[in-house]
Amino acid sequence: MKEKLPISCFIIAQNEADRIDKTIHSVKDLVDEIIVIDSGSTDGTQIIAEEMGCKVFHNNWNGFGPQKRFGEECSNNKWLLNLDADEYLSQEISDEIRNLFKDNPKDHFYSMKVVPIYPNWEKPRLFSAHHLCVRLYNIDYGRFSDSKVHDSVETNYQEVIALKNPVFHKSVRSFRHLITKEDSYIKMQASTLEKTNKLILFFRLLIEFPLAFIKYYFIRRHFTGFITGLFTALILAYFRWKRIILFLKTK
Repeated sequence: MKEKLPISCFIIAQNEADRIDKTIHSVKDLVDEIIVIDSGSTDGTQIIAEEMGCKVFHNNWNGFGPQKRFGEECSNNKWLLNLDADEYLSQEISDEIRNLFKDNPKDHFYSMKVVPIYPNWEKPRLFSAHHLCVRLYNIDYGRFSDSKVHDSVETNYQEVIALKNPVFHKSVRSFRHLITKEDSYIKMQASTLEKTNKLILFFRLLIEFPLAFIKYYFIRRHFTGFITGLFTALILAYFRWKRIILFLKTK
């Protein structure tokens, strides 16, 4: 068995019993500490994580940033790896991280390609778009912001090195789940909205849906997902439009 690396992997979770095991399996032979921050699961997520050797802590949900900062504070290592409960490392990026630690990392922040996979698909769609996020970092040099909506590591303008291989992201279980997630997310955004000119919002109301559809279907290449990609782009575009409605109601 290969030696585990001095990295703490922390995972935020709530009701992830059907998929958190894949996340944990992808890191259990790589890191020497796995921490699950649970915000009140009722499906046995905590039991699964404990049985797989994780340290489980409860923390009431107060937004993405605060939850991940709590995970940082529960970690014993300086090097931290953050994954969500619907993500898992590819074997290739696991090997890449292991090679990185052979001679000790010379940098402090490493970003990863987070590549989405549709529900019931085993692999990413052709030419899938991805997000580049800092997920491996040394907490002595930066940590997650405390934003409730956006979860990103504050690097204090230091260099970020991009790793080559992907993290896979099973973001949604079904179209129904996607709709529920997007509805929850835009309500959270509306609650933190800063003052915006009402005339601009009315103008955006006219153009938001078609522009968002173009963005998701063509620029982010959901067209390579066939029918699944079409429905995904339509749902995402609709909720970007609905977000404007919520913004107007808060004015």
